[in-house]
Amino acid sequence: MSAHIMVFDSGIGGTTVLEHIKQSIPNAQYSYFMDNAFLPYGAQSQQTIINRLCSLIHFIKANTLDVDLIVIACNTASTSALSAVRQVTDIPIVGVVPAIKPAAELTRSNHIGLLATPATVASSYTKTLIAEHARNVIVNLYSSVELVTLAEQHFFTDYLDTNKLHQVLDGLNIDKAIDVLVLGCTHFPILVDPISQYFEGNVKLLDSGVAIANRVNYLLNQLNLCVNKRTDIKKPLQYYATADVFSNKLAVKLVTLTDPSQYVEH
Repeated sequence: MSAHIMVFDSGIGGTTVLEHIKQSIPNAQYSYFMDNAFLPYGAQSQQTIINRLCSLIHFIKANTLDVDLIVIACNTASTSALSAVRQVTDIPIVGVVPAIKPAAELTRSNHIGLLATPATVASSYTKTLIAEHARNVIVNLYSSVELVTLAEQHFFTDYLDTNKLHQVLDGLNIDKAIDVLVLGCTHFPILVDPISQYFEGNVKLLDSGVAIANRVNYLLNQLNLCVNKRTDIKKPLQYYATADVFSNKLAVKLVTLTDPSQYVEH
């Protein structure tokens, strides 16, 4: 039986990470869970995010989903709640954090930017990443939740309001000296082409998708979980959501996450 990997995000953004993992480990079993009732996580409190992730652990156990590894494909959730959630489960968890280190290594102007949600930009984890890996470069921080909404709409409807996108990016006033911009939200790679066009190809856009896929592959091998063996009983990718989505583009099972205070202590 192939390893069962669940990828989790507040919305559809985590599918950008899911695609990298599927390309790296094509024979695994996959589930995708979007807590879109609380979208975007970048606008939620840290305790709310911890509660929702603890609820996910309860949901997995209560429904006997036999998940071998969880990927928290959300920079905000990872920087805000990863350590707390690891305390309530034995399931290995891989988080997603902004690609500050590779950006600092790639820049030629010694000036990089991080584009993320307000919660990720403000997190102590992000500040630590910058202090440890970008001491010798200038790092500008930019936050937006409007880009999350645009990415969700673009994914489900295939429509993008380019004028709105440019308006949002104009409002961020991103420094023209920046030559590497870290996409610190998994929703943002959905918009990678139009964002690149906005910068006329002069700014390299960097996300963590490939690095996360490599990490998942490494962990599964360390845990001796089957990742390469073909199986005839592999189930289709299962999508779960906590609220209605924009369209019928995905076959989604609507579920409810219960209050984690019923079963974990904070």
